[in-house]
Amino acid sequence: MKLKNHLLRLLLLTISFSNLFAQADTLSICCMPSYLVGMNDSILENGIDEIMAEALEAKAFPGAQVLVARKGKLIYHKAWGFHTYDSIRKVQLEDVYDFASITKVSASLPAIMKLVDDEKINLESPLKAFYPDFYKTNKEDMTLRRLLTHTAGLKAWIPFWRDTKKKNGKWKRRTFKTKPSKRYPIPIAENLYQHRNYQKKIFKAIKDSPVSEEGRYVYSDMSFYLYPTVVENLSGQPFETFLKENFYKKIGANSLTFNAYQHFPLEKIIPTERDTFFRMSQIHGKVHDEGAIMLGGISGHAGLFGKAVDLAKLFQMYLNGGTYGGQRFIKEETLKEFTRYQYPAQGIRRGIGFDKPLIEYHPQKSSTAKDASPDTFGHSGYTGTLVWADPKYDLLYIFLSNRVYPSRLSRAIYDLNIRPRIHQVIYDAILEGN
Repeated sequence: MKLKNHLLRLLLLTISFSNLFAQADTLSICCMPSYLVGMNDSILENGIDEIMAEALEAKAFPGAQVLVARKGKLIYHKAWGFHTYDSIRKVQLEDVYDFASITKVSASLPAIMKLVDDEKINLESPLKAFYPDFYKTNKEDMTLRRLLTHTAGLKAWIPFWRDTKKKNGKWKRRTFKTKPSKRYPIPIAENLYQHRNYQKKIFKAIKDSPVSEEGRYVYSDMSFYLYPTVVENLSGQPFETFLKENFYKKIGANSLTFNAYQHFPLEKIIPTERDTFFRMSQIHGKVHDEGAIMLGGISGHAGLFGKAVDLAKLFQMYLNGGTYGGQRFIKEETLKEFTRYQYPAQGIRRGIGFDKPLIEYHPQKSSTAKDASPDTFGHSGYTGTLVWADPKYDLLYIFLSNRVYPSRLSRAIYDLNIRPRIHQVIYDAILEGN
């Protein structure tokens, strides 16, 4: 038996090293034993299983999945639970999720980094230079760097949908109708269609919004509403087309898309919230974020859907320093700049667009493991998603769930620190010296 196990390990090592040298910068999508990349299988599997059992018992979410890759090898990918609490449809590894704010780092950022590389924009460009509609406003001199680090002084959030209702609860003129038409072509929910020109009001609201002092950290979605238009104006391509042709298709991340309901059967898409205040329906296949759906499902702050393994391919490209499958997508120096702390002396943890570990670790406030290196970068998503990459350990961690089902009021995922605790288990599984 020992000889058989030894031969099996040799075979797996041979396959692993063969793959490593054949495609050194491409994510291996076949799960390999974690010991092949210097990790302890039992610590990894038992530790994550224990936390996930606790989360499901507490109804932090109906179901979820976790993906771990190290040194370009997929070593762990497992699903738990069901799409909903009716326990009818089990979560599958190929299911499609609403990434929520992970859209910022998997749609807006790759596009912006490429435009920086192509010298069509730079981090010190003022807003008025790349978004002329903001000329002669209180936001015209905000730089791209400040906007992407959430230190420009923008409001955190504007609930655009609230301005569409009268005090009696009815829709205002030129907002929504229950049936589609030439004037109301934008589908928001079943029996709810938006006026074709209402999106202009959204951008005007951002344009007219008050600002606070520059340099103070306020996490804001506002500038990310603008980036699809910026990308289109500077590249000559629609935002989604630009992303798919320059990134997603080339790395084989074909599930990454906006408006998932147009591309996948609903049984493959994880549902999110039962909206009881705006859309008055179960959100399934359309973006959860109210602002993004009012932009037709395509925005720079939310709206991207996809499978865990395809998100992993994109982040593996980041870990590779901008290359994947032998092709360069982003300059290495650009990635290093975007993923480093920008204002650590002020106690601000952000990179450029990317989230990073707290400057000083705090067990209740941190989104990362205690042992995550300062090089770590990633982002979380409101729907219950998270992705972290750590260049120091060549490590990638993805957590996908629908914690907002049936209601966003559920906070067990935060109260139990589910995502950072799993992250710490992954570091615990890394063997000493690896």
